[in-house]
Amino acid sequence: MTGVTGARTAGSSPGGRRSGGAAEGGSIGRGVEAAASAGGGRATGGGPQDGGSGSRAARASSGSAAGGRAEAANAAGGRAEDANAAGGRAEDARAAGGRAEDARAAGHAEGAIAASPPARQSVPATLAGVPAPELDRHRAAVAALRQAYQELPAGEPVRLAKPTSNLFRFRDASPALHGLDVSAFDHVLHVDPVTQTAVVGGMTTYEHLADATLRYGLMPLVVPQLKTITLGGAVTGLGIESTSLRNGLPHESVIEMEILTGDGRVVTAAPEGEHARLFRGFPNSYGTLGYALSLTIELEPVKPYVHLRHRPFGSLDDCMSAVGQIAADRAIDGVPVDFIDGIAFGPDELYLTLGTFSTVAPWLSDYTRQQIYYRSVQRYREDFLTVRDYLWRWDTDWFWCSRPFGVQNPAIRRLWPRRYRRSDIYRRLVAFDRRHGLTSQMNKSRQVSPREDVIQDVEIPVEKGAGFLDFFFREVRMRPVWLCPLRLRCGASWPLYPLEPGHVYVNFGFWGTVPLKPGQPDGYHNRLIEDEVSALGGRKGLYSTAYYTEDEFWRQYNGQEYRALKRAYDPGARLLGLYDKCVRGR
Repeated sequence: MTGVTGARTAGSSPGGRRSGGAAEGGSIGRGVEAAASAGGGRATGGGPQDGGSGSRAARASSGSAAGGRAEAANAAGGRAEDANAAGGRAEDARAAGGRAEDARAAGHAEGAIAASPPARQSVPATLAGVPAPELDRHRAAVAALRQAYQELPAGEPVRLAKPTSNLFRFRDASPALHGLDVSAFDHVLHVDPVTQTAVVGGMTTYEHLADATLRYGLMPLVVPQLKTITLGGAVTGLGIESTSLRNGLPHESVIEMEILTGDGRVVTAAPEGEHARLFRGFPNSYGTLGYALSLTIELEPVKPYVHLRHRPFGSLDDCMSAVGQIAADRAIDGVPVDFIDGIAFGPDELYLTLGTFSTVAPWLSDYTRQQIYYRSVQRYREDFLTVRDYLWRWDTDWFWCSRPFGVQNPAIRRLWPRRYRRSDIYRRLVAFDRRHGLTSQMNKSRQVSPREDVIQDVEIPVEKGAGFLDFFFREVRMRPVWLCPLRLRCGASWPLYPLEPGHVYVNFGFWGTVPLKPGQPDGYHNRLIEDEVSALGGRKGLYSTAYYTEDEFWRQYNGQEYRALKRAYDPGARLLGLYDKCVRGR
């Protein structure tokens, strides 16, 4: 391994150093709550609740003593490791149950899902701990949404009326499309610090979810990088972040979901029970089987700070070998690795950023001001951030994609208000540009060669990661590239996005444009990437443009299982099909 450790670059302070001396986390609850309150988190019905039923009650009865010890440790100054270990044992038990359920589900033939009778009006087991006033409001919102859904004109496409989006399949706005108002599902219903779970509306952004849970010294097991990604979106459309090597993907920490299906029912899907197959098939369905109204998720303890170590590598092979070694050891140089991601600036300049929870911080950096996070990776060998600042380190500059707006120019950055240095603002600017064709008109007037959007995330087996990057830098020539290792947390694959359980993959993210040579059609480079990903046994995320033929698409994303789920939960095709939505862009 060629990684190098060491102190900060001599004579320089990372990221607009925030404190002159060591910061101590005396009480993790107090330290993390202070970080959360800076972002104005929204939570309702948040204190511990006794009782409950179903899976959460089982978790509480088996883990309440361990949960109490974890809370006591947090108040004393933060030894969350014991709580993590206890949580790990519970997770193993749950994963074993998941494997049994998968074996059962795998035995079904394609057409074996029977259409269920009209849904009974019952409360999902994990909603039992939600305070009564909040539960009553939620029930009323569910009933109102079902009514609104039934009143939509038959045959008209159904869309969610949402203020933000993180998809990059831009469609022309049309007044003929009917938006379903889901604003009543945009908040946290309940946080239970004893069982370390939360009940969350499906349209809740991770910004609000993280603020609500950090108050209790807890966070979701995976927090995707951008503030306005919603929990429901990360589950149905997949999500990833630097805890994904430990904790897998966001949907793997879901205990159960309340889903409005395409045929108008509201069902509770869990790893076992009547709708277990929908539970397994919901991830990567992109709202074509239904919409998650509430989700009960697991949480994990945190410490107030994250200690970052940026390790450089001079070759693709050395970097990928290091990922494999860290995945095997779950540590480096005897230090646990709680977070891992990285950046490839080129084939001979790569960095892995290794993060570890900490109760102390000799200094704190702040990348919401003049300094830029991704540039700090090249400049420093270590850094410290609050947990909240770490979670949103990529959002301020949309990774590095704020460059076209001039926000990384120091003079413009000083004038650009901090509250508008956010990924959702940049995405709105891009949408406005696409809608009015401003950039394309400007390029035509300047006789600039056409450019192709290449905005993708792909998962590649770690042993083939160096080969993929070599292809990408040679054929596509875009840089930098984000690296994020992952390994499924459960012992079973998820049918609509099949990755091999236990295997280490690396997510490569690249977002920008590349010039087209004469004779190259739009989509040329995207098709090259799709072919290479398929050849290497990888998978490509579907949040952006895709160019697969229909046969290719269904081979990649399990068309047989998807069609069976569609027949069972949306037999009238009220919702778009997955290929129509993700490839045809309807």
